[in-house]
Amino acid sequence: MAEMSPEEIQMRANQVTDESLESTRRILGLAVESQDVGVRTVTMLDEQGEKLNRIEEGMDQINKDMREAEKTLTELNKCCGLCICPCKRTKNFESSKAYKTTWGESSENATDNVVARQPRPVNQNQPQTVGGASGGYVTRITNDAREDEMEENLTQVGTILGNLKHMALDMGNEIDAQNKQIDRINEKEMLDLSRRRDPCFVKLSEMEQIADLEAEINQQTWGISRL
Repeated sequence: MAEMSPEEIQMRANQVTDESLESTRRILGLAVESQDVGVRTVTMLDEQGEKLNRIEEGMDQINKDMREAEKTLTELNKCCGLCICPCKRTKNFESSKAYKTTWGESSENATDNVVARQPRPVNQNQPQTVGGASGGYVTRITNDAREDEMEENLTQVGTILGNLKHMALDMGNEIDAQNKQIDRINEKEMLDLSRRRDPCFVKLSEMEQIADLEAEINQQTWGISRL
């Protein structure tokens, strides 16, 4: 193979530099696209987490309302003997392992820490400890603006890779937490359904309907007397 002349060597160096520059531009473009997808995914997970929080808060409110209803029912049974149903089942229900596991302190702590585990916002300009050696990514040959751009492109790629790493860790933690929250919501729903089918609540529902009917009749009677 014939030796290359200095002009040919310079031409070849320029060609390789141009090709390398285009490669770094493509890599940077792909990295930016990947980061945009990651940011959208984090946002979607955050929105889904907020929806799950509202659902679980609703389930907790239902449980609170049912406990108040049971308390009222027990007082009526003690004072007036109006309810003939096994109200001791209330204590038994809340002392069950399933209830304590679902609505115990561990569940409350998990709900309180929901906000703390939300994915943190990503600052695309945030510097990350990612990159080549202290001398930079590019070995200087032509030492011109093209190599400066290559260095800048690869530096941005390194920053984006750092962001993607943190996003991946956050998304993994968030997905695990949301899966546990979904299981917890399903357990609360099953317990609520079981509780509402209790004879005490069936009786209380009938009493509430009767009370509403009596109130409506009294209101109509009061209106007639005023005429």
